[in-house]
Amino acid sequence: MPDVLGIDTSNYTTSSAIFTGGAVVQSRKLLPVGAGRLGLRQSDAVFEHVRQLPEVLGKLPFDGGKFCAVGVSDRPRSEPGSYMPCFLAGVAAADAAARSLGVPLFRFSHQQGHIASALYSASRLDLLKERFLAFHVSGGTTEAVLAEPDPDSVFHTRIAARSLDLKAGQAVDRVGALLGLPFPAGRELEKLALAWRGTFRIRPVLKGADCSLSGIENQCRRLLTQGSPKEEIAAFCLRSLLAALDGMTGELLKRFGRQPGTGRLPVVFAGGVAADSILRQELSEKYGAIFAEPEFSGDNAAGVAVLAAVKEGMLP
Repeated sequence: MPDVLGIDTSNYTTSSAIFTGGAVVQSRKLLPVGAGRLGLRQSDAVFEHVRQLPEVLGKLPFDGGKFCAVGVSDRPRSEPGSYMPCFLAGVAAADAAARSLGVPLFRFSHQQGHIASALYSASRLDLLKERFLAFHVSGGTTEAVLAEPDPDSVFHTRIAARSLDLKAGQAVDRVGALLGLPFPAGRELEKLALAWRGTFRIRPVLKGADCSLSGIENQCRRLLTQGSPKEEIAAFCLRSLLAALDGMTGELLKRFGRQPGTGRLPVVFAGGVAADSILRQELSEKYGAIFAEPEFSGDNAAGVAVLAAVKEGMLP
């Protein structure tokens, strides 16, 4: 079976992947962010991707294999006008690879890649043939989209709900900075939160199915000023995000209802923040939600490689 190359250059990670023999092999590297900073300017991100791509691609097991396609993320989401310069680095590399190999180049959104990666890692690519609800929860995005099959792009998405202000990953990283944690702060914040045994009564701020997350940072800052332990602050942050996502999911399932003959609309969670075990446990138990495995939750090229393989007819 021929191989498929995937490339993704998000604002956080330089990533490449090969879909080979029915499995995905990944190589990726976080963009360097200075101490105390919460991200990079787009110009710096483009530069770092150009610098890191040879190293990241060089760690893949090419082994003289025959390639039949290249997949790449060329924009944040499948919405008109969606654009970020950082993806230009990946598109340039992918275009050059496809031309030199004499194979087609398939372009997808970064969000499509996240969702496909989640479905692949959960062994639920069958959902690409039906309607489902997908959450993309990361540093730059907190959105729920309604996904439906599409012959041209495998599936297309329509935004169903979103955060009206702060994104989930921004809340995590800002609270992490308050607690002196390194960027990105997700893993260390989760470790602290899991050590807290207290409970909270949290009411999410919702407007319909949209959420507001800006109050989380302010509440955590207040707790820190009051001398609350880091474990409590971390737990409050993640439990607040959980409450918001729980509320959004419930509202959207009411709005879109059940699918004729198939029962409740499937719910998928993708993105770096969705790797958190607190979110995974609660939402999977309550809604039967499908989550990406942690290895496939953060920014990665696995999803676009899988989608390109679908376009080539290598996957059902």
